[in-house]
Amino acid sequence: MNNKARGFFGERPLPKFEVDSQVLRRRTRRDVLLFGAGAVVALAGAGSLLPQDTLTRLGLRRNMNSPGKEWLLNKALRIDDNVAETLYSPRRTVPTYTKSQVTPLKNNYNGATPDPGYIPGWHLTLDGLASGVSVALDIRSLMTGFSMREQITRLVCVEGWSAIAWWAGLRFDDLLRAYPPASQAKWVRVESSVNLDASGNPDPYYVSIDLATARHPQTLLATHLNGQPLTVEHGAPLRLLVPVKLGLKNVKAITKLTYVAQEPRDYWAERGYSHYDGI
Repeated sequence: MNNKARGFFGERPLPKFEVDSQVLRRRTRRDVLLFGAGAVVALAGAGSLLPQDTLTRLGLRRNMNSPGKEWLLNKALRIDDNVAETLYSPRRTVPTYTKSQVTPLKNNYNGATPDPGYIPGWHLTLDGLASGVSVALDIRSLMTGFSMREQITRLVCVEGWSAIAWWAGLRFDDLLRAYPPASQAKWVRVESSVNLDASGNPDPYYVSIDLATARHPQTLLATHLNGQPLTVEHGAPLRLLVPVKLGLKNVKAITKLTYVAQEPRDYWAERGYSHYDGI
């Protein structure tokens, strides 16, 4: 009886699991990067809040006034962007939904909604191509020259709201294949020249997207929302849809794509937001 009890309750050897070495290396690298980024961001945030005399005792000589705090937080944000970019995988897709799960999508234009008068003369300009020439495409050329794709994904806004929407359009990757960028290009500058500020004055909008994200299978140049052509409120006649990015990267009423070797300017990054804006 005692022997059976000891055998049942006694310490047993731990089970053995075999993990592929390549998988282990990838997971270890990812965990280290995530931990390191979190530590840097936490230190930067804490450092920006500590009194200057405390920072001095810790050996940090930088004067942590408002510009100093902004400098430190921007450095932390840039490191966070770099880590997110390193961990990006084209095989990771966001969840998709059914039409019954679609929710209302509000007009969240940056500034005032443009007057629809721009639409008849609208065209998309492509610059930085391997051919060395600039190309202009109207909406008919885009819709008839490429296969249309549909997807129902969630649009996530940096302001804290989200919506599930049914989109249709051409894959950005298909456009890249038809009009290849120059060999040294790694980024695309996405612009809307018809964007307005809150007072209704011209305020061109531009964001930076790395080409790996542009080639993601869920990145669309959308022409339709909920089975209907885009309205002005939602970026007619063509908008960028990048479900792996926050909504501020999803430019409405695109008028120009420029392929470049170095990361281009970004509207919100210049105003203190992240460059990468991944989700």
